[in-house]
This record gives sequence, structure tokens and C-alpha cells, in this order.
Amino acid sequence: MKAWKRPEIPTLPGFSAAPCLYDTATAGLVEAHTGDTARIYVCGITPYDATHMGHAATYLAYDTVQRVWLDAGLDVHFAQNVTDIDDPLLERAAATGVDWRELAASQVELFRGDMEALSILPPEDYVAVTEVLDGIAEAVRRLLASGAAYEVPTPDSRAGSDIYFDNAAAAGMSPWELGDISHLDAATMDRFFRERGGDPDREGKRSTLDPLLWRAARDGEPSWESVVGAGRPGWHIECSVIALKELGRDFTVQGGGSDLIFPHHEMSAGHAAALSGHPLARVYSHTGMVAYQGEKMSKSLGNLVLVSKLTASGVDARAIRLTLLAHHYRSDWEWTDAALGTAQDRLALWTDRLSANAAPGSGSADGAVAALREALRIDLNTPAALAVVDAAVASGVDDPALLGRAVHALLGIEL
Repeated sequence: MKAWKRPEIPTLPGFSAAPCLYDTATAGLVEAHTGDTARIYVCGITPYDATHMGHAATYLAYDTVQRVWLDAGLDVHFAQNVTDIDDPLLERAAATGVDWRELAASQVELFRGDMEALSILPPEDYVAVTEVLDGIAEAVRRLLASGAAYEVPTPDSRAGSDIYFDNAAAAGMSPWELGDISHLDAATMDRFFRERGGDPDREGKRSTLDPLLWRAARDGEPSWESVVGAGRPGWHIECSVIALKELGRDFTVQGGGSDLIFPHHEMSAGHAAALSGHPLARVYSHTGMVAYQGEKMSKSLGNLVLVSKLTASGVDARAIRLTLLAHHYRSDWEWTDAALGTAQDRLALWTDRLSANAAPGSGSADGAVAALREALRIDLNTPAALAVVDAAVASGVDDPALLGRAVHALLGIEL
């Protein structure tokens, strides 16, 4: 599957260092570095609606991680999935009378345009779930054979049985057990599992929190023939398989929104550990939630601020990016028109003061670039990074063009 056009990234004199990121699994800062190539997997969209600011904030956070890695002289290997077969997509397609494949294709194309407008670095491997169904089914077969999965008879299926992951069995045969990443208590796990696509009340399961690996074919639903029978994948196994295939085991960063910590990242890590015998990632990194009008921005609530609608109305995508960068990536915050206005004012001032022909001042551009790098190195402190640039713009620097290139390279804002 094709991604989108890669933005230009200027090179800067000197080097940054690999960033230290907050790791959800250990609840501390970890240097995100695994050799000369940093490998990152960021969970992609389920393409049934347009990109809202919660999505954009997450993808911008991990775009910033990659920019710091590149500035540190590292190669970067970025992989991302597209969940182009799942219940929410099928439900939206049925509700709107659109073929699910057409809906997915249209929304992926809209997402590409949003990411390109925001100057988000594209993945080297952009993989639709429907492109790797054979690999997913083979992984499910291996989990069944090892005892880490089991069948649940499914009378309404024409293919026999659904297949579930056995959390307890997997914990006994791999370097993972339930709760390693999220550290949630049982009641919270149960609540999140129920709210986020799980089926704790399904009869025949060995444990309420065991997740679906393969949904046996039902009449009226898309399905594919496979080594485990006709059907389609569950949610979590797709990311395990794609990440292991494209990045290998124990890669540098698994990224996504905080609403993916449990069950999605927890279960994906469990599946991967049972398949490979190794942890999935070194760092499990998560972004905060973006609210609007007092509620978390979500497709289900419909309180969405869409990238595509803002840019279509004439809003500069760089101002959208600056609005997002003004908040720390791990914080929960609320989108407002006032915040966008502040970003637009900031963009105008920076453009005036840091252009190639701007008048020099007395401050050190080298010092400002070093401070900008350090702010981003320590857990992507983008608010501090913006403050560094604001201060340098206010006092003036001896090489405005250098600082402008740093803003372009590290913050993705071309002035």
C-alpha cells in the first residue's frame, strides 16, 4: 500500500542525541535507542472517518521522535498498519450504504492528504490488514499449535469456531503476562476490555479477557479462506504480525494513543511474545487525549475537529501543527479556536523573524538550536521547544536562517 509524499528535512550542523521517552511499561524515562537504526511502529487508522485532532496529535508526536532520531544521525524504519477490515468500518459502511472497500479506500486517501499537509513523515512500510491475511492466519495457526490459543464453537458461523488467545497459557510460555504494559487492576481491565471492542461475556472462553484472534466466517460478512478456516482477523493480532514482519522483534518504540494501552497494546505484545519468544518493543509510548467541547474527541461522540475541514477553510496546516506542538504529547488537553489563533500569531512572527533575509540580532543561533535539541531530547518537550524559539525570536539571533532551518528540521515548520 502506498503512503504519502515525504517532506523535505534540512540537515543541521552538529548532532542531537537519541531521545529519552516515557515508557508506559516501566513508568519511567528510557533512552529510545537500539543501535544505528531506530525502529518504530505506530498503530494506524481504521478508515471509516476523517482525521481528527486526536489522531493528528498522535502522529505528530511520533513524527517528532523520528526527526530527533534523524538529527542524531540514526536511520529510521517506520511501519504502520491500516485496519481496513474491522467491525466499525463494516458498521459505518452498512449505515451509509457504501461498499466497505470503497469507504476504506476513500478515507485512507483523505488520511494521506491530511498527513502530507501536516508534513508528517510517511512509513517505509504502510500495510493494510487485507494485504497480510495469509500471514495473520498462519500466526493464529502457530498460536493454536503451541497451546497459546483455543477454539470456541460458533453455531452462527458457517466455518465452525472462533479462535481466541489464551492469556494464561501464553504467560507460561513467553516473556509476557497480562498487565506487564498497562499495570491495571482487574476491574479496570474488565471495564476497558468491554468498552474497547472486547467480548468478556462470550460463552466458551477460558477467561473473560482472552481476546479474539480469528473470527470465523458469518453470512453477510467479508471473509477469506485460510489455514485456520474461512474468516477474518481479530484486532490485536494484525499489529503483532505486521510489526514482527516489518521491524522484527524487540524494536525500539511502539507508539499510539493512551486509549490503546489496554487492551490493544497489551494484547499485541502478548501475541508477539508468544509467537517470537521475545518482547515486542523496548519502549511503549503513548500520547494523551485531545478533547473538544468538554469531551474527549472521538468518532463515536462526533465532537470532531477535522484536519481536512480546517485546511479546506483556508487554515494554514503549519498553524495546526503549531497548535498541537504547544501541548506536551503525553498530556490531555482541549482544542480551542483561541489556541489555533495563538499558533497563527506565532507562525506569522516566526516567519517574519526567521526567514532567510531576516535581520540578525545579538543572540546565539547555535545556542538556541542546542536548547531546542535538548528540549526535544527529554521526552519531546515541545512546549519548551516552542518557548526556546519564542525567546530567540524576541531577542534576535546572529543567524536567523540557521534557527529557521532547525525549526523546519526538528519541528516540521517550514518558514
